[in-house]
Amino acid sequence: MSSAKLDLQDRVALITGAGNGIGRETARQMAARGAVVAVNDLKPEFVGAVVDEIRAAGGRAFGVVQNIATREGMQAAVEQARSEGGRFDILVNNAAWVRYQAVPDIQPDTMERMLDVGFKAVIWGIQAATAAMDAERGGAIVNVASTAALRSAPHSLVYSGIKSGILGITRAAAAELGARRIRVNAVCPSAVPTEGTQRNRNAERDAARVASTPMGRLGTVEDIARAICFLASDDAGFVTAQGLAVDGGVTFTNI
Repeated sequence: MSSAKLDLQDRVALITGAGNGIGRETARQMAARGAVVAVNDLKPEFVGAVVDEIRAAGGRAFGVVQNIATREGMQAAVEQARSEGGRFDILVNNAAWVRYQAVPDIQPDTMERMLDVGFKAVIWGIQAATAAMDAERGGAIVNVASTAALRSAPHSLVYSGIKSGILGITRAAAAELGARRIRVNAVCPSAVPTEGTQRNRNAERDAARVASTPMGRLGTVEDIARAICFLASDDAGFVTAQGLAVDGGVTFTNI
């Protein structure tokens, strides 16, 4: 596996929800930049496929099959990444479980699962990563939020609330952890075609999104992964507490 710039050489990175979509592409790109990637997902077959793909391309990766929706599961995932990797440098809080529901239809079990995977796990991840990162070297944490934290649509009350909370978590953690040389940032993707978003997409909706995007296309998992890799790298060494919209300009324009 080759890259023009190995800007993550020998860093150990844990990526949650890396069995497909943005997480999978981030794992591939970080490995291409020289990182040792701990691939997390609940499904062993997904984890194995990503690990095999990275290794076949010459990269370094190993699987971490843990349920990061609990504090104990997240701690175990971080500890496994640190133990097998020999150090711990980067955490990408990417995992999510999403359902869109109108306000009258929101159910406790749905909301609790979304909160466990998409909100609480971010806090547990930051807590575990802080303990695992070297006190002198520090590290980087990148949280995957959404443009839904910046502008919302119907049927997204819980989702938008969680992603808005991710930005608050990001800023608070950055304020507290900067003295430990730990940078904490977030990316806010717009609608990106992935396996997980397929159920909420159709040709008409995609066409409307393209028409309202200055760049004239939907984002890709490659776009988001590149932004995550940047924020995790030393090129972003003085960047922290930021929520970077990776959206082709759609959030802050009106066309």
